[in-house]
Amino acid sequence: MSAAELLMWIRGPALQFATVVFVIGVVVRILEILVLGRKQDLAAARGSALAGGLRTIFSRSVPDRGTLQRSTFNVVAGYIFHFGIFLALFFFAPHILFLHDVFGVYWPSLPTQFIDAVTVVTMITLLAVLLHRISHKVMRYLSRSSDYLAWLLTFLPVLTGYLAFHRIGLTPPMLMALHIASVELLMVAFPFTKLMHAFTLVMARYYNGAMAGRKGVNA
Repeated sequence: MSAAELLMWIRGPALQFATVVFVIGVVVRILEILVLGRKQDLAAARGSALAGGLRTIFSRSVPDRGTLQRSTFNVVAGYIFHFGIFLALFFFAPHILFLHDVFGVYWPSLPTQFIDAVTVVTMITLLAVLLHRISHKVMRYLSRSSDYLAWLLTFLPVLTGYLAFHRIGLTPPMLMALHIASVELLMVAFPFTKLMHAFTLVMARYYNGAMAGRKGVNA
């Protein structure tokens, strides 16, 4: 199979398969959480569950002073690479064109040079996160294979995207095939790994805030 044929297969059947697994997997995981439910709280409400839940979604996005002091590197690095991936995914012109073809929506892109710089910073930060996890005794002890898998699945699309854009190492069709394949691998594994927190994080924060808000407590 030539590089062009491989690219066509990856952009066709492989992408369709990955999309189906991703969508069904995410929906099933969310339904599993919702079906669990919780026991009815018979105590009189002392506050608004809705207000408490919505407030907590945003308040927990800003680390408190104690957490920031204790885990400065983890907090700062986490914000950097999450924000970097977000910008590269949704504000890189080729990605916007792809999403436009799929969903029919379009928005302005950021300058290519800026996205390129963001990608480099994101890769460096991800590598620093991995090195910190390996070198820190407590984090290394607490880490499992699933943590390293989540890191690898996150890092590969960023790396292959950078290589494909700059045409480093292989032919352009092969580089593009590797980039799309790495994204599809992430999509297939997404619902079954810790990457699922991209969806469940907001749900968990709302749930905790709603319970606290009903009791009249600021979470």
